[in-house]
Amino acid sequence: MKAEDIRAKSADELKDQLLSLKKEQFNLRFQKASGQLENTARVREVRRDIARIKTILTDRRGAAAAAS
Repeated sequence: MKAEDIRAKSADELKDQLLSLKKEQFNLRFQKASGQLENTARVREVRRDIARIKTILTDRRGAAAAAS
């Protein structure tokens, strides 16, 4: 997922997507622990997507605080 795609979404959409990514991360951790994880690169992708979403949400909060 690219930062441009994330910036185009609303805050509610980002929060929903963040929740689904955290659930996926949780499931991937269980798959890794039980030896069933096939795509190990997905763990890294999910972790970075979560960080991107959190960063953009924080930027938006800071911009809103500065505007008021």
